[in-house]
Amino acid sequence: MESSAKTAALAKKKSPFAEPWTVTGAILHGDWATKLSILIMGFGNIVRGQVVKGLIFLGIQAAYIYYMVTKGLQDLAMFPSLGWLEQVEVWNEAKGIYEYTAGHRSVQLLLWGVVTISISIAMFFVWRATLKSAYKAEILSKSGEKVNTFRDDVHDLFDDKIHNLLLSLPIAGILIFTIMPLIFMICMAFTNYSKVGDHLVLFDWVGLENFATVLDSGSFVGQSFWPILGWTLIWAILATFLNFFLGLGLAMLIGRKRTKLKSMWRVLFSLTIAVPQFVSLLTIRTMLNEQGAVNSLLLELGWITKALPFWQDATWARVTVIIVNLWVGIPYTLLQVTGILQNFPEELNEAARIDGARPFTIFRKITLPYIMFIMSPYMITQFTGNVNNFNVIYLLSGGGPARGLSAQSGGYTDLLVTWLYKLTIDNELYNIGAVIGIFTFLVLSVVALVTYRSTGSYKDEEGFQ
Repeated sequence: MESSAKTAALAKKKSPFAEPWTVTGAILHGDWATKLSILIMGFGNIVRGQVVKGLIFLGIQAAYIYYMVTKGLQDLAMFPSLGWLEQVEVWNEAKGIYEYTAGHRSVQLLLWGVVTISISIAMFFVWRATLKSAYKAEILSKSGEKVNTFRDDVHDLFDDKIHNLLLSLPIAGILIFTIMPLIFMICMAFTNYSKVGDHLVLFDWVGLENFATVLDSGSFVGQSFWPILGWTLIWAILATFLNFFLGLGLAMLIGRKRTKLKSMWRVLFSLTIAVPQFVSLLTIRTMLNEQGAVNSLLLELGWITKALPFWQDATWARVTVIIVNLWVGIPYTLLQVTGILQNFPEELNEAARIDGARPFTIFRKITLPYIMFIMSPYMITQFTGNVNNFNVIYLLSGGGPARGLSAQSGGYTDLLVTWLYKLTIDNELYNIGAVIGIFTFLVLSVVALVTYRSTGSYKDEEGFQ
C-alpha cells in the first residue's frame, strides 16, 4: 500500500493533469523513450527492460503498417467512391469467345473499407495501451519500484486480471460478428445497392435518399412502411400482453388449492413446447387453408356455407396469427409464472386477508405487482422478440394477404422483419432493407430503454417493496 501511494504521488507530481500513466501524462511529461513510443510502439518498454512486451507491441505495429501499405490504404482510398470501373466484354479472337475484364465490385470495396476502418480504430486503442504501458514503466523505474517482467505480466493475467483474459474472446467475437456487420449494414443504407440497373455490381453513396424514400408516404416503399410499422407495434403489444395475462390467469387457475391434478394440467398445456415450432406452425397453416381440415369439417357439419378466409382476408389473417401465437406462447408464461407463484411470500396475502381485503384486491395490490416486479424485464424481452417474430408470421401467413400488386408492397400481416426479408431476398433491394433494419433497431431500442427504466426492477434492484 505504501509503495503504491508513493508511485501515485510521484506520478501526480510529474503529471498534474491526469492520473498515473495516462496518455496525456505520457505525451506531456514522459521522457524521451516514452515519447518515442508515440512513433515506435513498444520502444519505451524495451528501454525499461520489458523486451518481450515491447517486441509484441512493435510486432503489432509492423503488421498494421504492412497491412496498410499492401491493402489498407488502397481500401481507404476506394471507400469514398466505392469504385467506378465497369466490367468490360472483350472478344477473344483466338478462342472465339467473349471474355470479361474484372471491374470494381462496390460491395467488396464497402466491406474492406469498413474492415480497414475497424482495424485502424482497434489499432488506436492498442497504441493508447502501448503509450500508457511505457509511461507506467517509466514512473515505476524512476520511483525505484519493480518493473514487471513478461513472466510477471503473464502471472497477473491469470490472477488479478483473469477477467480481462476471459472476456477477451467474447468481446472479440461481438466486435467481429456483431458490431462490424452492423456497421456494414448501416453504411449500406446510405448507398443505392439494389437490383436496379447494375447496382449489384457498382453502386454509389446517396446520403439520406433511402431514408427519405422510406419515410415518404407517396413513394412505393413509404406507402407500405407506415402501415406495416403500425401493424408491427399493434402485433407486438397484443402478442406480449395477451400472452402474459392469459398465461398468468391460467397459472393462477391451475395453482388454486381446489384444483386437482395440477401437474397433469401443466404438462398438457406445455406440450406445445416439446414440438418444434416450425412443425406446429406449418401444420396449423395447412389445417386453416381453404381446403384444410378445419374448413372441410365445418362445411361437412353444415356450420358454414363457404370456407372461412383465414389467410385470404386481412382481418381474419391478423386475428388468426394472434390466436395461434397465444397457443404457442402461453405455455412459456404459464411455467414462469408458476415458478414465481410457488415462491410467493404467502404471509403478504395472509396479512391482507386479516385486514379484510377481498381476493381481487389482494391480486391487484399484492400478487400482480410482485409478479410484474420480477417479470417486467422478461416482458420487455418478449416485446422485442415479438417485433422480430419472423417464424410465426412467415410460416403461418407468409405475410399475406398481399397489400398491393407490387412485389415490394408487403402483406397485411407482414412485420418489419418479414417485409425486410422480402425486400432483400426476393427483390434484392438491399439498401432499402438496411434502412428498414435501422428503423427496427431504433424502435426496439427506444421502447426497451424507456420501458425498462420505468420498471420497479430498474428503480429498486434490491427487492420488492
